[in-house]
Amino acid sequence: MTLIVFLGSLMGCIALGVPIAWALTACGVALMFYLDFFNSQIVAQNLILGTDSFILLAIPFFILAGELMNRGGLSRRIIDVAISGFGHIRGGLGYVGICASLLMASLSGSAIADSAALAAILLPMMKQSGYPAGSSGGLLAAGGIIAPIVPPSIALVVFGAVANISISGLFIASIVPGLLMGLSLVVTWYFVSRGGDYKRLEKKPRAETMASLWRAIPALFLPFVVIGGLKVGIFTPTEAAVIAAVYAAAVGAFVYRELDMKGFYEALVASGKTSAVVMFLVGTSMVSAWLITVANLPTQIVSFLSPFMDSPRMLVFMIIMLSLLLGTALDFTPLMLILMPIMIPICKKAGIDLTYFGVVFTISGALGMLTPPVGNVLNVVAGVGKVGLDKITWGVMPFLLAQTIVLLLLVAFPEIVTVPLSLMR
Repeated sequence: MTLIVFLGSLMGCIALGVPIAWALTACGVALMFYLDFFNSQIVAQNLILGTDSFILLAIPFFILAGELMNRGGLSRRIIDVAISGFGHIRGGLGYVGICASLLMASLSGSAIADSAALAAILLPMMKQSGYPAGSSGGLLAAGGIIAPIVPPSIALVVFGAVANISISGLFIASIVPGLLMGLSLVVTWYFVSRGGDYKRLEKKPRAETMASLWRAIPALFLPFVVIGGLKVGIFTPTEAAVIAAVYAAAVGAFVYRELDMKGFYEALVASGKTSAVVMFLVGTSMVSAWLITVANLPTQIVSFLSPFMDSPRMLVFMIIMLSLLLGTALDFTPLMLILMPIMIPICKKAGIDLTYFGVVFTISGALGMLTPPVGNVLNVVAGVGKVGLDKITWGVMPFLLAQTIVLLLLVAFPEIVTVPLSLMR
């Protein structure tokens, strides 16, 4: 009955249009009333304690780093490098988008920020060169969701904080899956663009290509600073986020000289608004997570999943299918915060490596950002690129299918994640 109360109150609030943060709080309060120990102080205490974490400080700083990159010219330099390398081949601008999305993902960790930057710069160029608007927008949207998968992923920071596992380990484990997601886009774009007669960009002279690469070196150096520092143990993930923000601000202001005080202020405001939303969601999720533990809901759900407890692969598959289904109706962060407190104890009981599960679960949640009717990344690309949402929804389908196949491969062969992780450690 407690499971019915929890899910009924949560889904009922969502159906009524209640914001997710308040819906999470409401389902927690509903459980308290059902268990007959309502206390507003417990709600407030868990709300505050949910965000009172040094690790979670990484979230606003990584978000700020992404905003500073876009306003300081780092993103544009990265795209210029990709254009110099791939713009002249058949379907070249598509490969430019994939390459740029991988490079930018290793800098910002935000799918929304990366997708907006890619759509603003590349989508008009692709339209002018005769590329179909739907396929082009779909490709850029699919490239944008790589950002939550590879370091410095904000989603992995949240997962590590909730699951109480090493965020550095999550970052290292996500590198190979992120590259596979990008490779799947390359293969799919090859077949999608093979029959198109698209205008090719003029091949850049070698000197100009090298000049573009030289100008982008300060931007491209950031991933080495973050990942290298974490791997060597120079700083923690939270300190890495601060360094990333300071580095992006310094490069944008003093190297590229495109970040002025107005842009810096706008970046602070934008990142502050986004951080407030994310942190409030994290806090309210802790209210429901505490009640989930008190009501012993994981044990009840284990009874439903008991036929799969002896087969970790099948259990992960069922959880991923649930995540993909719910991802069509819920945004990425709320989806993770709703499911994680329930699924993490189940995975522990089944003996599933939580670092592996965190990577796979994050990928499944990221794919939800491409599925309507929510599909936040699709909405961002459609709005920024001024393309109909219906066109982009159809255009993203081949790329969504390819990335889903990668996810299923990771479920079937966990060694794709665990073996590189053990070697890198």
